[in-house]
Amino acid sequence: MRKRQNCSLLGFAQHDHKRCVSAGLKVADVYCQKHKLRLTTVRRRTLSILLESHTALGAYDVLARLREEGLGSEPPVAYRALGFLLENGFIHRIERLNAYVACSHPGALHNPAFLICSDCRAVAESTVATTTGTLNRQARESGFQIEHTTIEAEGQCPSCQQANQ
Repeated sequence: MRKRQNCSLLGFAQHDHKRCVSAGLKVADVYCQKHKLRLTTVRRRTLSILLESHTALGAYDVLARLREEGLGSEPPVAYRALGFLLENGFIHRIERLNAYVACSHPGALHNPAFLICSDCRAVAESTVATTTGTLNRQARESGFQIEHTTIEAEGQCPSCQQANQ
């Protein structure tokens, strides 16, 4: 079982994306070795593509990059890689955009909340507590047990707000 972690917000702040790529790939390598999973070249490159920025990318955006690099040209190539990465917690699906983003907190059990820029599609990932708040109270009162929560909020990131002033 992966450890629950209190994660800080990442996505709109200026930082070294190379560190995101390096750290994310390292976590994936260790996890796959530990669980005897194959992080194939296509899976690894797909994760790397998503780690290079905090922008949501659709499956066909990922496929275009894979095609350019000679790693596949048919949609199942991208969808299989994305499915593996999603299933193992390395990426998240942004329902609102029908797109994917690398997990900012790989290896940590968390309930993600996404702040999605409607202009540049940058995505910042945060976490929400499902043990407190109105939703949890209503769930308890109705006898429902929350196992997973995903929240998506759309607006403008700081950079796009500044550009529009």
